[in-house]
Amino acid sequence: MATRRGSGGDERRLTLTEQARRGQLIEITIELVAEKGYGGTSLARIAEAAGITKAAVLYHFPTKDALVEAAYEHVLVALTTEVGEAVEAADAAGGPGAYVRSMIGHLHEHPRHTRMIVEALVHGGADHAPEARWGPLAQLIEAAAEARAGGEVDARTLAIIVGGGIDAIVSERLHDPRYDTRAAADLLTELLEAALSR
Repeated sequence: MATRRGSGGDERRLTLTEQARRGQLIEITIELVAEKGYGGTSLARIAEAAGITKAAVLYHFPTKDALVEAAYEHVLVALTTEVGEAVEAADAAGGPGAYVRSMIGHLHEHPRHTRMIVEALVHGGADHAPEARWGPLAQLIEAAAEARAGGEVDARTLAIIVGGGIDAIVSERLHDPRYDTRAAADLLTELLEAALSR
């Protein structure tokens, strides 16, 4: 249930029209931040793209940072949902590979989401604790090692290395749209599999 805090501090349910407008503003913000960067995106530009006044934007989001945070959360939910579904569909031994392929695949298919995430983390003040990034992958790596009855693995370090590889692959794709991220994801997965098989 989407809610909005009223002027008296009380929360009320958003109407369907308000929900639709907020969704539109979030999508426009993603597009503008991806195209112009955080600094090049203003409430006035967002309002113009939406065909409304800046005051109307402020009715839905009190600040640019609040709107950027909502856009960041939107793309993060889309990413984590897709990755989560891929990991759930895999067995424990295949979880890390499914994570790598789906993470890179989503960011390949949604370059605007990728830019939105980067801009929000760098400029928008989005909260980013390192363990929030490597923690879930480390858990998958531990589960995969256990399922394979393999030796002990430093899941944290391996997750940090793989996460850095994912970041580098996605960054290269942003700079060169012809870069083959699927082949890169396959190679990174092979390297991860080799580390898990030691």
